[in-house]
Amino acid sequence: MRSHIPLDTLCSLIDLAREFHAKEEVVFPEVPSSPTDDWAMQVLADHADDLNVAEFNSIVNDMSERQRSELVALMWVGRGDYGSEEWEEAVDEALGDFSIRAAAYVLAHPMVSDHLEEGMIAFNLSCEE
Repeated sequence: MRSHIPLDTLCSLIDLAREFHAKEEVVFPEVPSSPTDDWAMQVLADHADDLNVAEFNSIVNDMSERQRSELVALMWVGRGDYGSEEWEEAVDEALGDFSIRAAAYVLAHPMVSDHLEEGMIAFNLSCEE
């Protein structure tokens, strides 16, 4: 894997997502009807005043389209949708709608911090380094 996301940025996003999801008032729909539904945007709109969400959004929105695609792809690898050997395929799939709405899409997944860490493990990366 050749990631264009600096490791410290990725680790910061994991920490922000973990802090956000640890809050009691965060509620997610049980099953979205499709991955591109507006439920992810609604979750973030409901928490627009949350400082973790604002910082997460700021970091992700400052990324290039490739970096946003890699963030989504890393989450997918971490949750088992793709194997590490399918990295470029996952990144290609994440280009477009997923990368445009990457902040909302990724943060709307309650286990995103765990999935991102698992994705990093698949590529022998760690925030402990």
